[in-house]
Amino acid sequence: MIRLNKAIPAADAASQAPELQHLLALSAQSTQRLQLIRSQLPPLLRNSVRAGPVNGPEWCLLVPNAAVAAKLRQLTPMLLAHLRTHGEQVQSLRLKISTGS
Repeated sequence: MIRLNKAIPAADAASQAPELQHLLALSAQSTQRLQLIRSQLPPLLRNSVRAGPVNGPEWCLLVPNAAVAAKLRQLTPMLLAHLRTHGEQVQSLRLKISTGS
């Protein structure tokens, strides 16, 4: 009999479910990309930007408001170039306003 209420670590669940393993890999890739560009962001924005979903060659950044999004739009060409010099295959950067934590 399978007990459904037993918590298991995400890594264990991922080993049993390829879809979850893929999602965890995309999450890790997004987090790694954010770490790569963090030093390129203006100091006051570094803690405001969060890693969003990876969708093929498109990567999404979550920002708290339209002002931050506008500034990042100006920086997008430089951020994409920086990612590419570090081996990331990012063709476009999408910005999404997200007030959640």
